[in-house]
Amino acid sequence: MASQHKTTVGTIQNEVLAFTAGKDVELDYALIEADCIGSAAHATMLAEMPLTPPLFTDSELAQIKKALADLILAARNGQFVITIEDQDVHLAVERTLTEALGDLGKRIHTARSRNDQVAVDLRLYAKSQLLDAQTELLALASSLVDFAAQHQHVPMIGRTHMQPGMPSSVGLWASAYAEALLDDHSIVQNAAQLNDRSPLGSAASYGVPLPIDREKTSDLLGFTAPIHNVLHANNARGKNESIILFAASQVMMTLSRLAQDLMLFTMPEFAYFTLPSEYCTGSSIMPQKKNPDVLELIRAKSSRVMADAIAVYDICRAAPSGYNRDLQEAKEPFLRSIDTTRASLRIMKLMLDGLTVHQDRLLAAFSPDVFATDRALELVGQGMPFRDAYHHVKEHLDELQQMDPATAIAAKTHLGGTAGLNFDLYRNSIAEHQTAIAAQHQAFKAKVNALMGRDIY
Repeated sequence: MASQHKTTVGTIQNEVLAFTAGKDVELDYALIEADCIGSAAHATMLAEMPLTPPLFTDSELAQIKKALADLILAARNGQFVITIEDQDVHLAVERTLTEALGDLGKRIHTARSRNDQVAVDLRLYAKSQLLDAQTELLALASSLVDFAAQHQHVPMIGRTHMQPGMPSSVGLWASAYAEALLDDHSIVQNAAQLNDRSPLGSAASYGVPLPIDREKTSDLLGFTAPIHNVLHANNARGKNESIILFAASQVMMTLSRLAQDLMLFTMPEFAYFTLPSEYCTGSSIMPQKKNPDVLELIRAKSSRVMADAIAVYDICRAAPSGYNRDLQEAKEPFLRSIDTTRASLRIMKLMLDGLTVHQDRLLAAFSPDVFATDRALELVGQGMPFRDAYHHVKEHLDELQQMDPATAIAAKTHLGGTAGLNFDLYRNSIAEHQTAIAAQHQAFKAKVNALMGRDIY
C-alpha cells in the first residue's frame, strides 16, 4: 500500500498530497499575517453571534487574538512552519491554535471554508501591497517631475520612428513619463477599489445556516464593504487577481519604455545621460564594462508581468461557478508579479535619482533639418499656406542653418508644450494622491491594530 499522510482534513496518499499542495507550502508564507488577521476578525464575529452558550467567551476570544498576534510575530522571526501535512497556511494556523488552545483552535473554522479564507487573505495581502505600490509609483513620478523641472530648458531632439523629428526638451521627455505613471496610478487605484471588498462569510460559495455578520468582519478588516452575493464572492477569486495584474502590467509597460529610452540615450553613441555606476553591473571578461542590467531586466520583467496577468485570466476563463482547484495555480503568478512591479518601481527611482545629464551632447545632436517643421510653421505664421511652406522648406533646407534649439523650445508656450509645462499641476496631483494613500494606509493599520489588541503595524 502506498504511504499516506494524516492531515487535518483527512488521510491523503503521499503523492496526491504533494501534487495537490503544490507550492502552497512555500508561497503561503506571504499570507501568514493576512490569515491571522482574517482569523481574528472571524473569531470576533463568531463570539458575537446570538448563540447560547456563545461560541467564544470574551476571555476565550482574548486568548485567540493573543495567540494569533503571537503567531504573526513568530512568523516575522522565522519561527512559524507550514508543513506538507498542513497543505497551506490556513490549516497551519488552525493546527497551531489547536496545539496552543485546544478546543478553541478547533472552533475557529466554524462558518467558513478555506475558499473564503484564501479569498480574504489574498484581498488583505493585495490591499496592503497596492497601498505600498501606489506610494512607490507616486515617489517615482515625483522624481521624474523634479528631474523634468530641473532640466526643462535643456534641448533634446524629439524622435519619431527613432529618427530625429523636431526640437524637444529633457523636461518634456521626463514629464511625459511622470504623466504616464499618473495615468497608471488611476488604473491601479481602480483595481484597489475593486479589491477592497470582503468575501469572508461566503464560506464554500453558498453561505452558512448560522447568523453570521458579514458586515462586521468586513468592517473589522478595514474593507469598504462585503461582496454582497456569496457565490460571486468566490467566483471573483482569480478575476480579482487578474485585474490587479493587468493594472500592474500597465505600470510595467511604462517602466519598460522608460528603461528602453535610458538604454538608448546612455549609449556612447548618444551619451545624452550617464547612469549611476553603482546601479550598473560589470563583465566577467571585459574590465571596462558598466552594463544597464537593471534596465534590461525591467524590460524583460514587464513581459513576465503581462504573461502572469494573462495566465491568471486564462486559468479563470473557462471555470464553472463555485470554487475550483485550478485557482491554486493563480497564486504564484499573482504574488510574483506584485513583488516584481514594486521592486521595479523602487529600482527605477534609484536609477533616475542618480542620472547625469550631458547638455553638450544633447545640443551637439541637433542638425539643421530637425528645425524643418518649426520653420514651415514660422512661414505659415507669415501668411504662407501650410502645404506651400512644407514644400518650400523641403526644397530649401539650407535656410535652417542658423536656427537655435533653445529658441525653438522656448517658442512652444501652449499647454503641454516644451515651454508650457505645468509642473505644479503634476506636483499637486501627486501630493493629493500621496495624502490620500497615506490616510488609507494609516486607517488600515489602525483597524488591524484595534482588531488584534496590540500594535502589529
